[in-house]
Amino acid sequence: MQGTGDILAAGPDHTCLFEAASTQHGYFTAAQARDCGFGWDSLTRHTQSGRFIRIRRGLYRLRDYPSSPREEVVAAWLALGKDSAVVSHESALDLLGLSDVIPDAVHLSVPRSRRHLPKLPGVTIHTTTGPLRPADTVVRDGVRLTSAARTILDAAEAGTAPEQIEMAAVQAVERGLATTQQLEEGARARGRRVARLISSALGRIRQ
Repeated sequence: MQGTGDILAAGPDHTCLFEAASTQHGYFTAAQARDCGFGWDSLTRHTQSGRFIRIRRGLYRLRDYPSSPREEVVAAWLALGKDSAVVSHESALDLLGLSDVIPDAVHLSVPRSRRHLPKLPGVTIHTTTGPLRPADTVVRDGVRLTSAARTILDAAEAGTAPEQIEMAAVQAVERGLATTQQLEEGARARGRRVARLISSALGRIRQ
């Protein structure tokens, strides 16, 4: 098995890096570059030449990779750590195509143990008291985000407009992204206000 030193000694593997970045809308981390044989000198050289664009510490983008909608969400997600952060709340509603909400920031959720992460411009960080269950997350276009049911409940609890929550709930059930049972059971654990919102939305479905 090759160690990091062996990979770096073998030299930069541009195909490896492109494959990693192409699953992340053209972005890659310094750790991913290192795994593909790019040492700090090589990474710096390509950044200075303009081939790589440094977004922030430890995060880069391939200059010539085509731009895509919502790529700022991907950049923020990678900056906080793709293994622990998850796109959530109104940003997840947007990526899932639920409601007409237009997020005013990139919303990410992280474990409470990581609540002291440095603040990023345009990013709102939410904390979770316990680890997310497998059923609480999905992957869309290479990005990990909260599931439809979890997203709707989180957004409702955080104060997203009631009409947007009702629209999202109806759309999620009609499209098979969530079940009425998931929403009802989850809402009961979120307090009366959220329970009323979800009950009102599901009442529209049953009519």
